[in-house]
Amino acid sequence: MTDRINTNREEKIIAIIPALNEEGKIGKVVSRIKHEAPRWIDDILVVDDGSVDNTASEARNEGATVISQDRNRGVGSAIRTGIDYALKHKFEVAVMLGGDDQDNPGEIKRILYPILHDHFDFVQGSRYMAGGERFNIPLFRWITTGIYSFLFKIIIRFPISDGTNGFRAFRLTIFKNKEINIWQTWLDHYELEPYLFYKAIECNLKVTEAPVTKSYPEGDIGYTKMIPILDWWSILRPIILLKMKVKK
Repeated sequence: MTDRINTNREEKIIAIIPALNEEGKIGKVVSRIKHEAPRWIDDILVVDDGSVDNTASEARNEGATVISQDRNRGVGSAIRTGIDYALKHKFEVAVMLGGDDQDNPGEIKRILYPILHDHFDFVQGSRYMAGGERFNIPLFRWITTGIYSFLFKIIIRFPISDGTNGFRAFRLTIFKNKEINIWQTWLDHYELEPYLFYKAIECNLKVTEAPVTKSYPEGDIGYTKMIPILDWWSILRPIILLKMKVKK
């Protein structure tokens, strides 16, 4: 059924990939999108967030459009840069993927289907819902993502199963809503993604989840750039601050 969503589609779709020091991985991500999802993606944008390796040149060599930030500004800043580009070039739908080759580009159609077929505004990928999978997930990541998703669901009172998955898609028209302001500096790091998910729900946009796969590398080394406690607080604090009306 999902293979039919591209038939005569009018929506212009971009894949946005924030990346920091992903040499050896980012080229695979770009190549996989081109070969596994050519019917659904019109442009691939890699936002190099101040990498000190060959991330930018590797992505460019595989055919991606590349924007390099002058220094490491944070994943939220990189995503914002990608969204600004998409809005400027009049894309209608954005697909977000990680630059670390943990997402499956062949599943892009899964998160686009609710948007292109059922008129949803925001689709969150979930490794935990029925049909989703996770391979080699470290125990710490399993516990922390589970706890976070539970807290997110309780605070926002919306039935979600995966609050931290960066694999998602959304209509770019959501930024016409004045209640959604991703251009705030406090969202420069890991805060932007949970902020956007929370706001999409709070603003009564049509939001749903879609099952996806998350594949972690063997062992515990190299599966994340997050700093324990500090960066988990960056992910948690937006939903607390928004709920308390301290931020908007």
